[in-house]
Amino acid sequence: MNTHLTLGDIDVEVVLKDIKNIHLSVNPPTGKVRISAPNRTSMDAIRLFAISKLGWIKQQQQKLEAQTREAPREYVERESHYLWGKRYLLSVQEANRAPSVEVRHRKILLSVRPGTGATRRQEVLDEWYRRQVRAAVVPLLEKWPTIMGVRVEKLFIQKMKTKWGSCTPERQYVRLNTDLAKKPVECLEYVLVHEMTHILERHHNQRFVEIMNGFFPNWRLLRQKLNESPLSHVEWEY
Repeated sequence: MNTHLTLGDIDVEVVLKDIKNIHLSVNPPTGKVRISAPNRTSMDAIRLFAISKLGWIKQQQQKLEAQTREAPREYVERESHYLWGKRYLLSVQEANRAPSVEVRHRKILLSVRPGTGATRRQEVLDEWYRRQVRAAVVPLLEKWPTIMGVRVEKLFIQKMKTKWGSCTPERQYVRLNTDLAKKPVECLEYVLVHEMTHILERHHNQRFVEIMNGFFPNWRLLRQKLNESPLSHVEWEY
């Protein structure tokens, strides 16, 4: 069950589910506050818990507010773009041939037909990023099913507006965000393992945490790295 409570100017999303303890998170990029609590926890108890954590909540929100953010992209010459956590300058070349993208030194070279607008330039780059994720995930899909004892029946790599990944446990389908190619490569591995863990446990409960701890002990550090890398102007949730 999902509900909300308000503490002054702070809105708190409350999720009641099958867990043993209360969990509090302040999520990028906007500092959204979320409390997960056991099903039978009263709203009064949750409110008192949130009040006791107000100082910490405000501190985390201030950190997020000060965090680096990416400006909306225009896909023009010498604009900053990222590949596997590293910054590159975009170089746009116009030529009467099929669009292409390549990395040369510290530049991403985007070749498009004359007169190609920003929307089409973005589509070409997004498709290129999708291929980068596809290539990088191949060895991970050879490694992790053996370790975890689960299979990914279908993998989808697509542009996602608010999530880094998702899973359909009953079909063993996993979806990864194209934009993971912009983040450090170890973050891709973390997201894949996170989603594969949902095949074993659908909910973000204590069992899910225990499974992640067993297979991927440093997952919290990588989640932090993913959330602390430059934020898009899109509002991500993870």
